[in-house]
Amino acid sequence: MSNRKTLLAASIIAGLCLSGSVYAADNTPAPQSGPAASGQDNSQTTADKNKAKELGTVTVVGIRDSEAESLNLKKAADAHVEVITAEDIGKLPAKNVADTLQRLPGVNISSSSASEGGFDENDRVSLRGTNPSMTQTLVNGHTVGTGDWFVLSQVQTVGRSVSYSLLPAEVVSEVVVHKSAEAKQQEGGSAGTVDIITRKPLEFAKPFTAQAAIGGVYSDLPGDTKPQFNGLVNWKSDDNNFGVMAQAFYEKRSLQRDGQEIVGGYNQIGAADPIAVAHPDLAGKYYPNLIGQTLFTQTRTRKGGTIDIEWKPLDNLTLNLNSFYSKLEADNFNRNYMLWASQFVPSGKGLQSYSTMGNVVTNASFAPQPGSTTPYGVYDQISRPGASSSSGYTTLDAEWRASDHLTFTGQIGTTEGKGNSDNQNVSELGFGAGAGASWSMRGTGQPTNWAIGGDNTTPSGIIPSAGWIFGDQDIHVKDKENFFQADGEYAFDSSPVFLNTLDFGVRYSDHTRENKTDIGQGPAGDWQNIANYPTTWSNYPGSFNSDLGVTGPGPAWYYSPGALAAFDAKYTNRDPVARFNWQNIYKVNEKDTAAYAQANFAGDRWSGNIGLRYVYTKEDINYNSSAVSAYTSAGPITGSAFGDYYVNTYNHSYDRFLPSANFKFNISDDVIARFAASQTMTRPDYSALAGSYSLDDLTHTGSGGNPQLKPLISTNFDAGLEWYFAPRGLVSAGVYNMQLSDYINFGTQNIQFKDQQASNTAGHDVFATYQVSVPTNVNGHVKGVELNYIQPIGDYFGVQTNYTFASGSAEDGKPLQGTSKNTFNVSGYFENEMFNARISYTYRSSFYAGVSRTDTFYQAGIGNLAASFGYNINSWLSLTLDAMNLNNPKLKYYTVNPSYGKQPYAFYVNGRQYYLNLRFKI
Repeated sequence: MSNRKTLLAASIIAGLCLSGSVYAADNTPAPQSGPAASGQDNSQTTADKNKAKELGTVTVVGIRDSEAESLNLKKAADAHVEVITAEDIGKLPAKNVADTLQRLPGVNISSSSASEGGFDENDRVSLRGTNPSMTQTLVNGHTVGTGDWFVLSQVQTVGRSVSYSLLPAEVVSEVVVHKSAEAKQQEGGSAGTVDIITRKPLEFAKPFTAQAAIGGVYSDLPGDTKPQFNGLVNWKSDDNNFGVMAQAFYEKRSLQRDGQEIVGGYNQIGAADPIAVAHPDLAGKYYPNLIGQTLFTQTRTRKGGTIDIEWKPLDNLTLNLNSFYSKLEADNFNRNYMLWASQFVPSGKGLQSYSTMGNVVTNASFAPQPGSTTPYGVYDQISRPGASSSSGYTTLDAEWRASDHLTFTGQIGTTEGKGNSDNQNVSELGFGAGAGASWSMRGTGQPTNWAIGGDNTTPSGIIPSAGWIFGDQDIHVKDKENFFQADGEYAFDSSPVFLNTLDFGVRYSDHTRENKTDIGQGPAGDWQNIANYPTTWSNYPGSFNSDLGVTGPGPAWYYSPGALAAFDAKYTNRDPVARFNWQNIYKVNEKDTAAYAQANFAGDRWSGNIGLRYVYTKEDINYNSSAVSAYTSAGPITGSAFGDYYVNTYNHSYDRFLPSANFKFNISDDVIARFAASQTMTRPDYSALAGSYSLDDLTHTGSGGNPQLKPLISTNFDAGLEWYFAPRGLVSAGVYNMQLSDYINFGTQNIQFKDQQASNTAGHDVFATYQVSVPTNVNGHVKGVELNYIQPIGDYFGVQTNYTFASGSAEDGKPLQGTSKNTFNVSGYFENEMFNARISYTYRSSFYAGVSRTDTFYQAGIGNLAASFGYNINSWLSLTLDAMNLNNPKLKYYTVNPSYGKQPYAFYVNGRQYYLNLRFKI
């Protein structure tokens, strides 16, 4: 750590020396007469910054103007930034902000936050080959509380990243991606910060503006169309001193995901198992367990809006009140029809043929066993009515120009996100007694073909006694922060050391992430009586297997969500005391105080800044455990079917000084060189700290937390060269290096827990050893190269392409989450007064996605094709068509284990989506 600080200090000192040499060059008498260099430089830099601010109020219409404005803002910035701008509703070629950001160099997106697998809408953003928690997302410079609709993201993988599914693209004025740090930026994004800037009333060109889009979205897998609406009204006074803006959105769509999952991982054949006794060559080999055909359906309804009131009571005072709310209703139904290989493989009964590759049984066939009661399959049906997430904030901002030299800004606000799982109606059933089965693996590029005997189209073969009823209810996760910030800027007329402005400020926040309730239901009453089960059912789509490209059973049957709800209402125990699932209860409270000073310098052809930010964090962590720990504050607490538990409280604090320096040199009017060095910080994920355990009784695996984790500190170096060869043209290249201290990775521990399913079967408490993945601090590094090329072609055409190379690993040789070695984007557009079109393709190579049931899993490389078209019917009416996932990408995941190598984990297809909208503006 000390070496890294020394390197950082040396880098900043080198920057000062370089500034000094430039200062000496600037003091060389110029051949022409004019003002003193310092006064000339500072006034010019102030003019440049004012020009950059004014660009935000220019009316931008069309792809070409938007691209030109983005490049102007990027060029004017002292730090390394990327900018996307949009004026008209829907001008961004995307459905949420993440879709928009993916075409920038150094930006990656993903469509899931836990182990739920990918969907058709991008949900998380990460920078420079790191995981999403290392990228901070702000709105108008402040934190935004977030929520997740998926239960595992609520209680198991609870990160620092923001769910972009709650942030529709239509609320955006511009998005600024900060790749190099400045002291005045809020800490939290060790890889960088995404700042989403919303519209303000006084920035509109006309006193009255109204815009609306009405249309629908067709999703080809579910085969239906749902409505879409967003609208905006803005009014401001003629003297431009008072304005009100209101915006609303209502966006509904259907989602269907066809998939295959090997959720049980890979089991090992023991030397004493009958199959190994009969076939000694199979001893120690691994085979896939729980190969499942997974059908996921969902209706997503995103609705909300924003209101902004801006007032200038004095010429030098501006007040702004801004409030935003977005809710995603996400009722969903997941079905997983699985081959339960661990039930019949060890016995070896009926084994007809097999083949192996490496240490894995890749093909096997088992004949039916008449009279056997062994279930060859297990079927999970999980309906989640009431699943939802929301995000909102309210802020009051003030800007006071106290004098020509001194300006103060202030912000006070509150933000809250929520994630809710009201109910999970669940049925887990064994099926296919002695039915016979087979599988044939085809590597990590294609799903595994498999079959099971018997009737798979009806529930005639169900075995309730081999099943279970699980599922957590009444989960309501809250992510809330109250904050205050005050900043000042002093501008110098002239300075002998080329000091242009001095920024300073303080910030305080009180942030809580918690889940207070969780009812882990279990079976009750006569739940194993087949006569009590529903008598009606439906079937998977007939095209399910062909859509996925697999040979499998079916089309499998399923109960309706209503039938599951009625059954669980009668035959489950949801007692809030007896079924209190203490394992998923947690609270993390952080009180953060920060102060900073940043000196901004400017010379004839150079500018930059040097700053220092001080951060103090007080952390209170509350979690439960099954055994006494050093931090136990109460217990044992009895009465829960999940066993006795203890309450643990861990309180501690830490502080950090975070230095930063940015330097920009204008080699010519169109060529800019940039250099930056900094230290940045990311606090550990909430689930990594809170210590709650998520367990799987079938596989005896799970995950937990570690309250003693340290914050990640990244020491960053950044350099780049940019050539603005045309108003809409850019060629740039950049390199970066991030040395990560106390990066958070996962290790495995064996811990004893109560096995709920086995305890219910035995009639008494049964404890088992679970393999639990827990987070630990390690060191690591990421380095990379970014290339960007934007080329206008004539008056109407243009192309943009970029490439990012990233290489990273932890010191123990393990991978870093989210590091795709290769990412590239290419897009082309045409635009004239009547018609516009854009087509874009994005690709990222494979990356480590996390830990699932102690196995590391990766997402394979994936490309995505999207297009947008627009036709201007007249000056106030236009028609647009956005097509997403045009290449129908197949999401592929695989696991890597030293015992059995690289093996398939999951495959998903989500289909294509087409958005047609009629847009009005006056």
